[in-house]
Amino acid sequence: MTGTPADASEPLPVERVVALGTAKLMPDIDRDGGWLLTLDGTPQSYVDLQDPTYLEFEYVQRIAHLLDVAADPGEPLDALHLGGGALTLPRYLARTRPGSRQQVVEVDGPLTEFIADHLPWPTGIEVTVDDARAALAAVEEASVDVVVADVFRGSRTPAHLTSVEFVQSAAAALRPGGYYAANLADGPPLAFAKAQAATLAAVFAHICLVAEPAVLRGRRYGNILLIGSDGPIPAGELTRLLAADPFPARLTESPEQAAEPVTDATAEDSPPPPAGAFSLN
Repeated sequence: MTGTPADASEPLPVERVVALGTAKLMPDIDRDGGWLLTLDGTPQSYVDLQDPTYLEFEYVQRIAHLLDVAADPGEPLDALHLGGGALTLPRYLARTRPGSRQQVVEVDGPLTEFIADHLPWPTGIEVTVDDARAALAAVEEASVDVVVADVFRGSRTPAHLTSVEFVQSAAAALRPGGYYAANLADGPPLAFAKAQAATLAAVFAHICLVAEPAVLRGRRYGNILLIGSDGPIPAGELTRLLAADPFPARLTESPEQAAEPVTDATAEDSPPPPAGAFSLN
């Protein structure tokens, strides 16, 4: 799907009512080609059309580091992205690993059309409008190198994407040695994150958590990246990349799991963020 790029000479905000709310694209006045996507006021994606390797959000940078070490430099990957937004990571992977085959699943069809109209994406990225779990169930077994789950309804991860059964479907889609990466958000006392760590540990032989130290210590609300694989995770390489970020994150391979794995029968949406967590002021 393609569309007409935004007018770079006079970039102006644009908005549209989509399936899940009101989407708005706002140009970055400090960076030519930069656009922020919000949904009902909550930031969803940041895209730089001129330089897709520029990643504004810290948690997106952390997922990109995993993509960087998932194979030899420049080697194409087969990737499945659950959650599309403005397709920040697919654009990044298309630039850093040319020839990668990528499928993006986004539940909001009008949002996908909105992005295509204003921020068209490069070839090699296929976008499907579907529920993430339903689409995952249809993926051929052992067919992808990476599954990235970054799905939010507003500011919360839907319950049906947090269970052992869901993670098992993701594991089945991965080739041996492939990686599952899930972005979630949680705050003190990290009950949701601990339960999700236990859920990944019930499926994968190797897991780790990545977040800013204050978030991992349960001192404040923030994004947490969970990674799972049936093979060893390159923790050393990841740690070096994370340490060089403007806001360094900590990687732990032995997360505290004071919780039982989540099943379809017990799954709940992720907790709501505290007031002001995504303020743009």
